[in-house]
Order: sequence, then structure tokens, then C-alpha cells
Amino acid sequence: MRKILFVVLILAVLSACAPAAPTSQSPDASPAPTETLRPTAGPTPTMPSPLAILLIPADLNEDVSRNYQSAIYDLAQAAGLRYQVRNVLSVEDLALEPNLKVVIALAPDPGLSALAAAAPQAQFLAVNIPDIAPGGNISVLGGEGIRADQQAFMAGYIGALVTDDFFEVGAILRKDSPESAVIQKAFGTGRTYYCGLCRPIGLYTPFEYPAFIEIPGDAKPSEYTAYADVLILQKKVATMFIQPGLDVPELLDYLTITGVLMIGTQTPHKPLSSWVVTLQPDYLKATIAAWPSLVAGEGGRIFPAPLTFTDINEELFSVGKQRLAEETMQAMFEGFISTGQ
Repeated sequence: MRKILFVVLILAVLSACAPAAPTSQSPDASPAPTETLRPTAGPTPTMPSPLAILLIPADLNEDVSRNYQSAIYDLAQAAGLRYQVRNVLSVEDLALEPNLKVVIALAPDPGLSALAAAAPQAQFLAVNIPDIAPGGNISVLGGEGIRADQQAFMAGYIGALVTDDFFEVGAILRKDSPESAVIQKAFGTGRTYYCGLCRPIGLYTPFEYPAFIEIPGDAKPSEYTAYADVLILQKKVATMFIQPGLDVPELLDYLTITGVLMIGTQTPHKPLSSWVVTLQPDYLKATIAAWPSLVAGEGGRIFPAPLTFTDINEELFSVGKQRLAEETMQAMFEGFISTGQ
């Protein structure tokens, strides 16, 4: 009997220690609904880095174009800007560039006023574009024009300086141009400043120098060479100054073939062996100087572009002669030398 009770007691203890059976869930019970999370906004689109655009005409002289592209590229890289070179820019293009910062535009005018109005956050620089007024986000460089008397004075001076028979200089001009008389007087003054009366010692010449020829306004570029022949064949001019607007490829190529030395105010369409120097502002150097103000957002400014020597042929216009001409030009700027006007 005692054994039976002992077995019953052990079974009771064991049943008490066993884990409770899981409670079955009612078939009708369902889990409580959880709150549906609403989608959050996606990541904010990243604004592209600021952009600088160099706007240049497609027919710009290759060397000038290459120098501008290289210089502005270096400036943009140093400032952390993206960089583009374009020949055409429209208002519609600007809508695709919300982070446009700087536009540098070379002549002719690409419609800068409308472009600047369409991108008020950017600074626009007009390089040698006439009739563009500074204001708002438009700055100008060289648009005020260059004094024709100063260019002509230096052309006469350098012409006499580089010509073997220093009195044999002349200029090809546009007839009825208001600047023609100014150029003739200043050119003669510059030549005389270099060599006095410029008369060869012991040698008689039947020609009066400097010699000039005027081309009618309705003449075609293909006809310019005939007028040049008057100076070359009849007047024996060895070095010629070419008034702005007459420096067309047809004339320049012809003068190169004839061996006449040339001084002009615009970079020629290609390198020419008889091209002495271009008398124009160094627009690229002035553009580089203006760059910090443009990046800083300073608009409506006028940046100076003083006359200087570019496209120098050192075989014709040596370093020593350049130095002499530069000293004379500086004295002219400071008013110590009169151009005759």
C-alpha cells in the first residue's frame, strides 16, 4: 500500500513541473491592425555646381579663340566652376542652367541684354561690344572704343621704326569716314616724332610721305587690292597701316604676297609673315583682371582695356624696338606727347 502511495506522489510532483500547454487561439480572433506608415519625401535633388560660359563667335581667329578658352578654363577650374564654350546662347538655354554664374561674351553682340534679363543670378561681361551699357548684372570691357588718334600715332611711329627706308610709310583708309582725317594727321605726327622730317640724307624722292589712299564705302573687298596697288606701285610704300574695317582677308593676303609690312587694329584672320603688330587693347588680359569681380557677383561695372601691342612679329618688331615704342606710348598716355589733335 505504501508503495502505491509513493508512486502516486511522484506522478503528482512530475505533473506539476511539466510546462503548461499553449492556449489555443479562437478561430475568430485576429491580430490588431498596425498603423500604415505614409511615404516620406525623397532626397532633395543636388544643384549642379556653378557654371561659367565663354560665348565666342565661330569665326574668331584660331589663336585668339584658343587663348581665351585656355585662360577662362583655368580661371573656372580654380574657382570650382563648371565651364562651357559656346558659339550661340539663347534664353531657352539659360532655363536649363539654373546655377549659371558667369557669362563672358565677345563681339558681336549675341543679344546680351535679353540674356542678362533671363538670368539675373549671373554676371555678364561684354568684351569689346559697342553700344552695350553697363548696369544691373551687365559689365562692359572695352566697349567705349579706342581713340583713333592714339592708334594712328603709334602706327606712324612704329611704321617708321620698323621700315628700312623709314620714310616709306602710309595708310589705307575708308573714304568719307569721320576718322580718316584724324588718322592721317595723327599717323603723320607719330612718324615725324620718330624721325623728325624723315627725309633721307642725300637722296631725292619724288613722293610725299606718309602716303594715303581712301577706299570708297561702296567698294567690294575684292577691289581693295587695286587701291593698295596705288600705294605699293606708285608711292613705293613699304609699311602700311590699315584702318579698322578694311582688314579683310583678301587685302591682307595680297599685301603678304607683295611683301608689304602691315600694322592693324584687329588680329588678322591667320598668322601672316609680314604682319608687324596689332594695336588694340589686350582684351584677354583685361578679362582675366575682371574675373574676380564677376565671380564675386559685382555687376554693372566698366573695366578698362588700355591700348597695347598684340600679335607681335619679333623678327620685324624686335624686343628693343618694342621697349622704345612702349616708352613712347606711355608718354602719350600721360599727355607728354601730343598726337597732333
